[in-house]
Amino acid sequence: MATYKTYDTIGIREDLQDAIYDISPTTTPFMSTVGRTKAKNTYHEWQTDSLADVDLDNAQVEGQDAVSATLTPTTRIGNRTQISEKVIQVSTTDDVVDKAGRSTETAYQLAKASAEIKRDMESILLSNQEADAGSTSAPRKLGGLQTWLETNYVGAGTAGSDGTTARTDGSASAFTEDMVKEAVKSAYENGGTPTMLLVSPTQKQVVSTFAGIAGQRYQAPKSSPTTIIGSADVYLSDFGTLQVVPDRFIPEQENGADTAFVLDSSMANVAYLRPFKKTKLAKMGDSDKHLMNVEYTLVVKNEKAHAIIADLAK
Repeated sequence: MATYKTYDTIGIREDLQDAIYDISPTTTPFMSTVGRTKAKNTYHEWQTDSLADVDLDNAQVEGQDAVSATLTPTTRIGNRTQISEKVIQVSTTDDVVDKAGRSTETAYQLAKASAEIKRDMESILLSNQEADAGSTSAPRKLGGLQTWLETNYVGAGTAGSDGTTARTDGSASAFTEDMVKEAVKSAYENGGTPTMLLVSPTQKQVVSTFAGIAGQRYQAPKSSPTTIIGSADVYLSDFGTLQVVPDRFIPEQENGADTAFVLDSSMANVAYLRPFKKTKLAKMGDSDKHLMNVEYTLVVKNEKAHAIIADLAK
């Protein structure tokens, strides 16, 4: 008598894990590090100011009358809010059938939409996109970080300005420690206290080759495997300690080069006119449609606190 095998059996239940494995990156270092604030208009404004230059001739005659003061007004600047959204539509039937890895398809798709918008936001905030007031037929756009950083600029191209003028590309060159030193020094001299070096994954590996850590040693333990040190996560500069943070969502320049940022995280915010919100749209049939959206902008409190290193070869 032939042995009855699984190949012959009808009705074996499927073996499907009750999980969904998605390794798409979702970390947004810039948004997670800078603070958040509230916007109250589609054009969100703030003011900057600076002290007068040091006067080495500030010596006065005893008993003289006070002279007229020389006062300068603050500078008023701002950025446009931008709306980012995702729409999902799921049939009523699909939400009630038994599925693996999620309770309902709508809940799962909304969670995905939220993560996707955050990734979009991170890239937009760090972009070279110019601010645009928009119109009844064109969307408003915020000025990305690259269009703000003017004073402390390291690169072959030209700097952006006030969120309304984009940075221009120059000839790409290799990322060096001297570039970081120049950027940090410039930001410090202009009043900033940089705390983070934000780089692409490619440039993170370059930072780990900087000569500044060449003298580091690690004693091999006798009872456990030896550790090979191949990365630098902290850069101790002459003007403070910088966390070296890789960001997958720094946009590539038009010429294919990379951009890095030296940031004073206390001097930037993401301002929300409308925080993340899920809205169920009008029902038009046997399905449910949801809108997930957010309206936000970038606040660069004072661009002199930060620095940009552009035109980095890959």
